[in-house]
Amino acid sequence: MSAPAQQFIFDLTQLQSGNHIMSSLTELFQALQQERIVPYLGPGILGLNGGDAVVPATPEALAAYLSARVTVPYKIRNRLTAAAQYIENFKHRKTLVTHMGGAFLAQPDAEALRRLLTGLSLPPLIVSVWYDDTVLRALAAHGDWGMVQGWSQAEHFGEWYGYYRPDGTPADEAQARQWSMLVYQPVGCVRPVGNYLVSDSDYVEVLTEIDIQTPIPPRVQQLRSGREFLFIGCRFSDQLSRSFARQIMKRSGERHWMLLTETPTRNELRFLQEQHIRVIPMTLQDFASQLVRAQSEPAAA
Repeated sequence: MSAPAQQFIFDLTQLQSGNHIMSSLTELFQALQQERIVPYLGPGILGLNGGDAVVPATPEALAAYLSARVTVPYKIRNRLTAAAQYIENFKHRKTLVTHMGGAFLAQPDAEALRRLLTGLSLPPLIVSVWYDDTVLRALAAHGDWGMVQGWSQAEHFGEWYGYYRPDGTPADEAQARQWSMLVYQPVGCVRPVGNYLVSDSDYVEVLTEIDIQTPIPPRVQQLRSGREFLFIGCRFSDQLSRSFARQIMKRSGERHWMLLTETPTRNELRFLQEQHIRVIPMTLQDFASQLVRAQSEPAAA
């Protein structure tokens, strides 16, 4: 293993100490106050509610949901994109979309996430990379915002994304530039119209173009420029999640952050090092508590 990689592992180990954690949190909270942070929210944010998730909260859980409704070959039933591709090929795209809608029909409680986002000072860009609408409902009381969602080429050939107002009506790039905050959902969402990037072919189409940034909306590219990403509820243990994040982060800041309490995989560790992502070994619940505490403390004189 190279010396830089060894040093990076050492840095992760050192972050286990309370002093290093608090130092990192102080820097992160300062960046939040300066609106330099882009929250990048994965399915793990559903854990804020505690207990069992009412919608699938991992790719494996979603693959199991789909495979329980359509008979899928055993060897791919736990692989989300492959299972979705099988359903699309042999039962039609509409069947896949219908079952995706069913998987995310329930609405997890959004109050805990609303408090967290309020603590993050509602920055100008939020990235959400799961299919539930919890983020959208958490922002319901915030009037001046909108969303942009990735579109599947199977249903929107030649068009990569669509803008929507909070009430679900379509908008355009010019209108999006007037919003104070934009929610970017690159893999789609159950609301407002059920756009999903989920099958192998969906991702092949996007990844073919993403290196030249075609599928990433210009407004997102503008808002990410120079900012730092904060990864919450995410893992990067598979190539697909790493490829997506790498391209969404392109031309952003030089340093980023991630909440992670589990031991990273070798490829995940390499990705963290490559992207200059500083790990904060803290649970989502503890991070939310620290954020509330930091806001309640009076500013230093």
